[in-house]
Amino acid sequence: MDLSNAHWRISTRSSNGGATCVEVADNLPGAVHVRDSKDRQGPVLTFGPTAWRAFVHTLEPGYLK
Repeated sequence: MDLSNAHWRISTRSSNGGATCVEVADNLPGAVHVRDSKDRQGPVLTFGPTAWRAFVHTLEPGYLK
């Protein structure tokens, strides 16, 4: 998988300047990629857009009430 054009971003809510967070790249067609900001050369998880939306939905405020 070629991720050379991936635009990685870190949550604005991450602490420690994003050094201990995950990074997400959602600019490549048909997939959302996630990696550990402490190990940028390490493994990357890949999700389909539908699965990613479902995951993000679970993080929305009020979901766990």
